Amino acid sequence: MDISVVVPLYNEVESLPELTAWISRVMAENNFSYEIILVDDGSKDGSWELICELNQANPAIRGIKFRRNYGKSAALNTGFEAVRGNVVITMDADLQDSPDEIPELYRRIVEEKFDLISGWKAKRYDPLSKTIPTKLFNAATRKASGIDNLHDFNCGLKAYRKTVVKNIEIYGEMHRYIPVLAKWAGFTKIGEQVVEHRARKYGTTKFGMSRFVNGFLDLLSILFVGKFGKRPMHLFGAMGTLSFLAGLIITVWIISEKLYHIAHNEKYRDATDNPLFYIALVAIILGSQLFLTGFVSEMVARSSNDRNNYQIEETV
Repeated sequence: MDISVVVPLYNEVESLPELTAWISRVMAENNFSYEIILVDDGSKDGSWELICELNQANPAIRGIKFRRNYGKSAALNTGFEAVRGNVVITMDADLQDSPDEIPELYRRIVEEKFDLISGWKAKRYDPLSKTIPTKLFNAATRKASGIDNLHDFNCGLKAYRKTVVKNIEIYGEMHRYIPVLAKWAGFTKIGEQVVEHRARKYGTTKFGMSRFVNGFLDLLSILFVGKFGKRPMHLFGAMGTLSFLAGLIITVWIISEKLYHIAHNEKYRDATDNPLFYIALVAIILGSQLFLTGFVSEMVARSSNDRNNYQIEETV
């Protein structure tokens, strides 16, 4: 199979017929063998019933229905597990992404041997309250991840080599940083393509202002997981050891100072009257806690195997 198109959706019943017909037309015009995987993230507007009808009319359209709403990352991860095409295209269900971009995305993956091509909506139809924070997050992500050739990490329209989606795991709200996840997994040939951004035709956006706070926290998480997810002890253990050693050195200094004054029959103050005593105490306690945190994190990292278990109610 040439192409798998993964479309996560939540209450997008109005746009699905037009979107699937558009994708199918593009595939037929270019003689692609394909499948469309529609992942219903707990919709309540009849989206699943429509997906079943679309599947009856066109067997290339497949559906996965979550029992409840888990979020876009969960939908993408489950869709990636189901894909069979050599090239995987992701796009949103709101018709703001154009299926006409698919042939060029496919060509660049196949002919130019890219691992991942991320869309860049250079001209957007979003309000400033959305575009300005997005620019800030993209700039921060470029700086932190080292992927300096991408302008828009969060664009829903992306193309992947099949091996990429089969070797990355998306959870929480990490869909914003899939290129970073791919890079940490060893897929470094990442490119960008300017794509059309269309104004929303039906419904309203499903994302609120909280996504910007979550986006920042997710960026910190992905950087930690990428660098220390398999070896958390290297971070917490190192910090704990340094803190403990600093406290130990201060403690030795305080004890040595007291012994010196005793040996020379000089007046001295109690150790508890010395501010350094409390600094040493805090440093030693903090160091011990950080070391224990690293140990516990190491155990969790080695035993966690179900963070992507989602309740799938039905498939077609």
